[in-house]
Formats: sequence, structure tokens, C-alpha cells
Amino acid sequence: MIHQDRLKRLLIELVQIDSISRKEYAIAMRLKRELEELGGEVWMDDAGQKVGGNAGNLIAHFRGNAPGSGPLLLSAHMDTVVPGEGVVPVLEDTILRSDGRTVLGGDDKSGIAIICEVLRVVREKSLPCSDLDVVFTICEETGLLGAKCLDISRLRARRGFVLDSDSVGFLFTKAPAANRMKFSVYGLEAHAGVCPEKGISAIQVAAEGISKMRLGRIDDETTANIGLIEGGMAVNIIPNSVHLKGEARSHSEEKLEWQTRHMLRCLEEAAARYELQRDGRRFRATVEAKIERDYDRMDIPDSSAIVRLVRSAGRNLGIAVRTMATGGGCDANVLNKKGLEVANLSTSMREIHTVKEWLDLDDLYLSAEMLLEIVRLNALGSY
Repeated sequence: MIHQDRLKRLLIELVQIDSISRKEYAIAMRLKRELEELGGEVWMDDAGQKVGGNAGNLIAHFRGNAPGSGPLLLSAHMDTVVPGEGVVPVLEDTILRSDGRTVLGGDDKSGIAIICEVLRVVREKSLPCSDLDVVFTICEETGLLGAKCLDISRLRARRGFVLDSDSVGFLFTKAPAANRMKFSVYGLEAHAGVCPEKGISAIQVAAEGISKMRLGRIDDETTANIGLIEGGMAVNIIPNSVHLKGEARSHSEEKLEWQTRHMLRCLEEAAARYELQRDGRRFRATVEAKIERDYDRMDIPDSSAIVRLVRSAGRNLGIAVRTMATGGGCDANVLNKKGLEVANLSTSMREIHTVKEWLDLDDLYLSAEMLLEIVRLNALGSY
């Protein structure tokens, strides 16, 4: 029942609307018109003001026609990563990609397009449908900020789906917790050519600390990364400070705590090896750390109603659904922490966060059929 050409046209339109994080206003206004045309009660919250963006989360209520059925949440995010401005979509048979200068933006406009098409089909065909809450969030790519600002008391649904993952047939029910870290390493400036022995290079201290860290894939549950390094003033000055930004993720709280402490300890031990006397004073390298919980883990059991619903929809469509764990975080992490039961449903996006991003429209259509069947079964309560 999905209108494939209409879904394709909407997706191609949406990816051409610039919407990098904190600049989602244009796409929010386009989607506001879409949701209102489909009969939704639509409003924008104040998340944009809270995070310094030009738009808030877009929220819509749709009244169902199946009394007694539980309300369902459908969500996707409006923002894209950089380079994401001036997207030129290229369609080759059923493969949609960008022209190679930017990301495509199927992350997560494929999810948005699927939700809008399902809403339209339900309305056109008068299919059984519960009350629906639709949420299109901002700033997912910059720390799930829109979801963190979302007031769930304004939602009727207490379970549902974020559409923000890749392969059809997979339902992501487990995701790691993550810690975000900022380390500042301080040394002592000096002229690099005249008296380098009077300085302590913060960059050298940081480099020694990083070289001792376990980074990348730690084990099957845990990863870690130092992703940003900023420091130094000139090539002829021993640098007195350097700032590092990194993260650690794990499905295990204990492993996450250990990895976070390990990364800090490596820098502190490196700093402890650097001290000198200068002008009658003793100087030592030091480390300051700011560690914050970025998001908590998601862990939905296979026995949950939301998993049973998806598996029933898959059986009806001849798709064997597997529950999976992912190493990435998404809005579902935050929504589960807020007390909802939300799993991550696939949309067919591939090679996201790169200029090689692409998706297969055949998979997109199948994902839309899956969501449509989920909505129908939820209304009937037959799963």
C-alpha cells in the first residue's frame, strides 16, 4: 500500500533542505506543513532556545480510529552532520546517494519520509490506527540534545520507535552508555629555540598520555576515542596548554567507569613525570578533567511488547526480525531513560556520516511497509 514514487519524491525533496544541527528551521517549517496537512495537531517546543538553535522539536498528535488501542510514538531527527549543506542527490536505478561533496542526509530524513508516508497511507485508506505521537527532534547529532530537552509529559504514548538505523530486518534494542570527556593538560611556556629546557610541553605530556591509552575497540561491549586536540600558540613556543576531547562507550556500566578512569589516569601519570626548577620555583605539568554522562544505555528485553509487535509485523511480511545491539547512541537512549519503551527501527541508510552515504530505495519501501504493518497491528492489538 505504500506509494513508492511519492515516498521517493518526498525523501529527495527533504535531503535538499539544509538542516545541519542547530539550523533545522527550514525543514521544521516544511514538515510542520506536511503534518498539518495530514491532520495532526502540531507545535514546536522550546528546545531550540535551550540549545542555541533556530528551531525546536516538532511534535504532532494524531487522533486514531481504534478505541482502546495503546498510543504509539514515531520519531526521527531533523538534523544532519557536516558536510550537509547544498546536498545534490543522485539516483542510479534504486540507489540514492549524494554527488560526493556532502553527506546524503538519509540519516535521518529517510526516517522522517517513512513516517510521513505511513501517516498519509493510513489516512487515505482509513486503516486501523491508534492515537499517534510524532516527534521530529533537533540536534540528535550533537549529543541527542533535542531528545534531552523533550517534555514527555506532553506525549500520550509510552512506547514506540525511533527510525534511525540501517538494515531492514534488524531492530536495535540495546545501545551503550557514553561518557564525554574534556582533558586540559598544562605545562610551561618557553622559547623553543633559545631555552627549551625552561619549558614543559603540554603537547608532549598529552602525547605520552594518549600513547598509553587503550583506544578504539576495547572489547565487544566497549569503545573509546580521543577525537579532538587543540593547543599551541606558535612553532617557536613550548606550548603551555593543550585540550583534548574524547569519549568512551560501553554496554557495561562497570567497563565504562574503568575505561573513563583509565584514560584520565594515563594523562595524570604522564604529567607526573614532568617537573622543573625555574627562577627559584618548582613547576609541574597538571591535568584538569571534565567528564559528563552523554547518554545512558538502552536495554529492551526480547520479551517486551514492542519487540513482539515488530516480530509479528515481520512475520506478516515474510521478514525474520532479529534484535541487535549497536555501538551507537540515538534518541532512543534518552527516551528510554525518560521512562518510555522505544526501540530503533531500520530505514535502510548506509555509510552514514560520510560523503559516501547511500540507501537502496527498495529497502526504504520495505521499511515503510514494515512500519505501516506495525501501526496496523498495534491498533488491532493482535501481536
